[in-house]
Amino acid sequence: MFTPSKKAIPSQSALAFQADEYFWTTLHQGNYQNIPNAEKLLLAAYLKNPNDPKLAAHLGFLHIWQISERARLAQQNPAAVNDIILARKYFSDAYELNPDDARILGFLGVTYLVEGQIFNDQRQQVRGYFTLKRAIVAWPQFNYFTAGYPMSSLPANSKNFAQGLKWQWQNLDVCANTKVSHSNPDFSPYMHLETRYGPKRACWNSWIAPYNFEGFFLNMGDMLVKSGDWQTAIKIYNNAKLADNYVTWPYKSVLEKRIQNAQQNVTAFNQPIDNATLSADQKLIMFNSQFSCMACHQQQN
Repeated sequence: MFTPSKKAIPSQSALAFQADEYFWTTLHQGNYQNIPNAEKLLLAAYLKNPNDPKLAAHLGFLHIWQISERARLAQQNPAAVNDIILARKYFSDAYELNPDDARILGFLGVTYLVEGQIFNDQRQQVRGYFTLKRAIVAWPQFNYFTAGYPMSSLPANSKNFAQGLKWQWQNLDVCANTKVSHSNPDFSPYMHLETRYGPKRACWNSWIAPYNFEGFFLNMGDMLVKSGDWQTAIKIYNNAKLADNYVTWPYKSVLEKRIQNAQQNVTAFNQPIDNATLSADQKLIMFNSQFSCMACHQQQN
């Protein structure tokens, strides 16, 4: 207990700058196949300075991306679960070095939760749940979505799926500064609140997540469809079209097919996930799809 903890030391090396630039290029271009190269650069830089919270967080995000969009792979590999273990390690490092960043706390909570689900470790799942609750208190506009997103993969009749969907509604409320109607969730009256500053910037699009707004409503619509409420889901899906850059969104055709097939997708989204269904994006909720991360982060083609 008297051993000093790690202290944050930002990297200033050419290697660290190269790794950071390559990370963002890989992410924004949606180059999933380049994740191993990005990881090598980031890891080389991190080994030179294991006190850099940004490098640690980027390594964590790469591993989250790799397992989240495993549906891209031609052949599934059980070793993919190692990515969630490594993501937890790097987000844990990042949070120790930068405990004021509630985004990192949210991602760390997700890794605890998902790792606990994969290995049927209920204690780890509970740890993840309460870590996410702390993250929500620290930054609700960001972490209501972060916390609820992985719960979309749970059975629709489960308690935690219902909690995840509730958190999406609460995310709307904190972004709109009011309680949004559940029967007519039209977000157009609140579009004037768009900002690039402060905690509420997480409600809108940004350089980091150019289509964050559209991706949020795609996921929430998917969760409502999975719950059986496909009529409200269509209204939620349509909110994505309110964004100024909707016409350039790489996944706009996905959303429009979701609207067309909302009623049929109630059954599809509730099917068990296996290697066969992982290759059929239109039959998968966003969290299990090939665009699990890219729906928000990929720049226009």
